[in-house]
Amino acid sequence: MIKRYCKPKMKALWSEESKFQSWLDVEIAVCEALEHYGAIPQGVTEKIRAGARFSVERIEEIERETHHDMIAFTKCVAENLGDEGRYLHYGVTSYDIEDTAMALRLRSASDLIIEDLNELAEVIAQLAKQHKMTPMIGRTHGVHAEPITFGFKAAVWYSQVQRDIERMQQAREAVSVGKISGAVGIFGNIDPSVEEYVCSKLGLQPAPVSTQIIQRDRHAQLLASLALVACTCENIATEMRNLQRTEILEVQEMFLPGQRGSSAMPHKRNPWRFETICGLAKVVRGNVIPALENVTSWHERDLTNSSAERIIIPDTFLAVDFMLQSLSTLLSKLEVRTEKMKQNLEMMGQLVFSEHVLLALVRKGMHREEAYKVCQRAASKCWDVGISFREALEQEPEVTSRLSSEELDECFDLQHHLRNVDAIFKRVGLA
Repeated sequence: MIKRYCKPKMKALWSEESKFQSWLDVEIAVCEALEHYGAIPQGVTEKIRAGARFSVERIEEIERETHHDMIAFTKCVAENLGDEGRYLHYGVTSYDIEDTAMALRLRSASDLIIEDLNELAEVIAQLAKQHKMTPMIGRTHGVHAEPITFGFKAAVWYSQVQRDIERMQQAREAVSVGKISGAVGIFGNIDPSVEEYVCSKLGLQPAPVSTQIIQRDRHAQLLASLALVACTCENIATEMRNLQRTEILEVQEMFLPGQRGSSAMPHKRNPWRFETICGLAKVVRGNVIPALENVTSWHERDLTNSSAERIIIPDTFLAVDFMLQSLSTLLSKLEVRTEKMKQNLEMMGQLVFSEHVLLALVRKGMHREEAYKVCQRAASKCWDVGISFREALEQEPEVTSRLSSEELDECFDLQHHLRNVDAIFKRVGLA
């Protein structure tokens, strides 16, 4: 399902065809560099470029015999070449090709994720601006706290997505490095100038130093950044699921014509799309563990990273791409129930303004602890007796002796809570 709804470019990037093509691109760049520095005869590169062909099926057929994917690849390509084929893979080791090619795909895949994030940021920005002053109750510990706006809630998400973009850009740079340094990275049979030429040709930076592989802290940084993107998606999706609870019902996930919510209960409208995002976030976070463990390698390399990476890297990119696109679609089509937000805001009467009263009493000379006790006592009457907070306060001599009716009116002014929303929007770049 995930692969089905990913961007075509993302799906194509992690195909076998794309993998082998990136290997071939690096192999040809190495030949070009070797020819440039006189290590192989002139004209070889052009012949290899013109004649190089491969098929995934043939590579897999050869690999069943060789049990080595790079050897199977080079043998397949060489079958389509003449004498010039002996210079294919000349002086390099498998991971000179594989890691440099992986860098190309990681860079392209990161660009697609950054593109997704920018699209999501735009959707959230529109939602924030549209509901900038739509009042609703803010909740802490799941309990009514003080008034906010739905636009403010979206502005918090927008700021988090901006940080995700920054982290992905940094991780993209970290993995955009190549290596053509030989079997243990010490340039035993190839000159460092070849590495510099190849990396320049491919738009990569040469790794300052590498072993047989590019060190995996770079890849771990990228997987961790993707996991944080997934956490952002889950954070937003979880909030949407909570706000769609029957008792709250301040938003609703799109429900399409012909859609069914339950096989047994015709009335159900479940937030299953948001739940899918939350479920995939667990998978993405789980993939960070093997990425971190891949940082450790025996001596100049072992093979423990390879098998894990063949799963965790494509799966993570595909999952995060799916999550970001799904979330953008869901938020752009979100049903925001402003009247229900108003009802919930008023559910506890005026109790949500208790801090206003507390501070007003302190300004009038009451010690904060005493003011707190008075407000708490009045609030308890609301719970126990069922009267309004204003009525309960007017039964407290400590309150009426200090605050006039007009001053109490000011304490229950919703706009007092929302007066700095504009300033917040300016801070996060939504003004």
